[in-house]
Amino acid sequence: MSPVPGQFTIPERLTATALATAGAAGEAWLSALPETVHEHTARWNLTLERIADPGGRLSLIAYVRRPDDSLAVLKAQPVTPATAYEHAALRHWAGRSAVLLLDADPAAGVLLLERLHGDIPLRSLAEAKAMVEATSLLQRLWVPPAEGNPFSSVAERAGEQTAELRRRRDLPVAVDTRPLVDEALETAAGLLAGESEHLLLHGDFHHGNVLAADRAPWLAVNPEPLVGERAWDLAWLAQDRMDTLVGSPGPRAAARRRLHQLADAVEVDHERLRGWTLFRTVGAGLRSLEHGDTASAELYLEFASWL
Repeated sequence: MSPVPGQFTIPERLTATALATAGAAGEAWLSALPETVHEHTARWNLTLERIADPGGRLSLIAYVRRPDDSLAVLKAQPVTPATAYEHAALRHWAGRSAVLLLDADPAAGVLLLERLHGDIPLRSLAEAKAMVEATSLLQRLWVPPAEGNPFSSVAERAGEQTAELRRRRDLPVAVDTRPLVDEALETAAGLLAGESEHLLLHGDFHHGNVLAADRAPWLAVNPEPLVGERAWDLAWLAQDRMDTLVGSPGPRAAARRRLHQLADAVEVDHERLRGWTLFRTVGAGLRSLEHGDTASAELYLEFASWL
């Protein structure tokens, strides 16, 4: 039987994140969420087993069974510019190195996906081994997009983030970061002037967004797809697991060594990778500052300063 509205509890982490990031819109989305799940389990004739807790930071993950008793996941998330075309990217990859899309209602932000091992992320591997697996997976995801695709470009995404970075630069809590922010902005402007690649990118690729699977060792999940150069995608992977670098001897040298190793592994220009890593990491640091997450902000900004 399909669940009835209100039959499950929304994870606390999802509630907190939705309210913190989207305010009244997040509250409205949360209020409609039980009905959204009920509607789509009924539409696709699914049986709800349980809700993943904590699940996604800004998505509800429901473990379900399809009419043929095969296992699947129902994912519900707010429709944002970053997530609106997740279904299109997954459809284009068609299960090649990414989770397989089984069905979708893009307007409602609901996807039906093959079930992976959500409790076994790539992060569970030692860092060196995880990086090898990650770069191998990324290279298979980087394919030409379809003609007439709906994805934003790196230039558009970077332009939006540049505007946010300029705004946050003037926040009182960000006074000490201004030299680093200015360097990141200048670097990004130079990179955009020389961008030439036109490939489909994951957009949010890190060890937590790669899960163990049955039909492949590892598959990517949760893309925020866009089109552009590989160094943009690789930059987010480069700053992953910063805590391990902070605790290592010679963290500055370790950070630079990681950049060189990643760039060499996928044949990406070292300076372009350094530049986009600086830009994306500084952006994440100021976003954390604005939201009051000083611990994360300090980690991001310290890492960026090593570059």
